[in-house]
Amino acid sequence: MPLQLSGTSGVLDNSGAFIAGTAVASTSGTSIDFTSIPSWVKRVTIALNGVSLSGVAYIRLQLGTSGTPETTGYTAGTILVNSSLGSASVFSTSGIDLYGVVATYALSGNIVFTNISGNIWTFTGITCNTTTASYVQYTGGLKSLAGALNMVRITTSTGTDTFDAGSINILYE
Repeated sequence: MPLQLSGTSGVLDNSGAFIAGTAVASTSGTSIDFTSIPSWVKRVTIALNGVSLSGVAYIRLQLGTSGTPETTGYTAGTILVNSSLGSASVFSTSGIDLYGVVATYALSGNIVFTNISGNIWTFTGITCNTTTASYVQYTGGLKSLAGALNMVRITTSTGTDTFDAGSINILYE
């Protein structure tokens, strides 16, 4: 898509074109931040590639303003569908929680955040356990931010389990 003139400021931007970040190895630490998301962004995709944790915590995604993730006010539901065990679900107000289930499992898939208006964002996503292909999970919900989105944090629900495999990237438009 061609460059567009943004508002009346006379600033050229790439709104309408996908901008890809640089993939980050998710092999250590308890959180990964993607910062400096431009104010004109209307859709953000988080791509997970074989992401695993050292324990059974959930992988948690949080949106942020002013460089700080918001840790409350989410309406986030995730359902896990397993061919042999049936299904399970988790609801969170602290972020978007993705099942890890077992420390050796690795998740791959996408979570897409879409700006509805102002600072209100909805999200949907599908991820799969790519270690054994034993389950798929679906997530969706809503988050109203206190200001303009400018960062996304991928962390753990416990804050103590660490990332130990895979990579994560961000795309926005």
